[in-house]
Amino acid sequence: MTVKTLPMTDELHEYVVAHGTPPDPIMRDLIDETERSLPSNAQMQVAPEQAAFLSLLAKLVGARHAVEVGTFTGLSSLAMARGLADGGKLICFDISDEFTSVARRYWERAGVTDRIELRIGPAAERLRELPTEPHLDLAFIDADKTGYPTYWEELVPRMRPGGLIVVDNVLRDGRVLAPQDGSDNAIVRFNDIAARDERVEVVMLPIADGLTLARRR
Repeated sequence: MTVKTLPMTDELHEYVVAHGTPPDPIMRDLIDETERSLPSNAQMQVAPEQAAFLSLLAKLVGARHAVEVGTFTGLSSLAMARGLADGGKLICFDISDEFTSVARRYWERAGVTDRIELRIGPAAERLRELPTEPHLDLAFIDADKTGYPTYWEELVPRMRPGGLIVVDNVLRDGRVLAPQDGSDNAIVRFNDIAARDERVEVVMLPIADGLTLARRR
């Protein structure tokens, strides 16, 4: 099989980002503050092109009921909230008051606070508070890697037909081919689970650290 995916050099990546919708001043400030004030954790923030992609996906599926597992300082949630349909709501699950306090400030600054509900606590438990019937239009998973299979099993039955689950970090910097730690191994297991799940149609995209898109049948 001929490989048609280009190697992503730094120069080509800059070109790709430059030819997409750029972060607005609020998002730019959030990115800069996260990198400046949380340098050892800043890699947890989604890439700017991922944020634009999430916002576009929310618009494409007409999302009114959305969920995020793993919020950090709020770039992905801000992007998704901006893409929601009128009257839409995004429920965010995270365990950190410290990190999400940054997110709250930027949600308020962007005028999307009324679209977002933050629930602090272990997502594996708090996801079970959601209605069990299929109702979710969009879900984004970007949290502790060992929890991915649990989050997946809680979310898939709650997705409406045509609903979309987006999962981040599914390539682990390429280490899925040679796992080096528990998180790498967890992602390898999760990728196999998602690929075999007959409830969804799945595609894995080489965006940033790898994104899996799964559409509920």
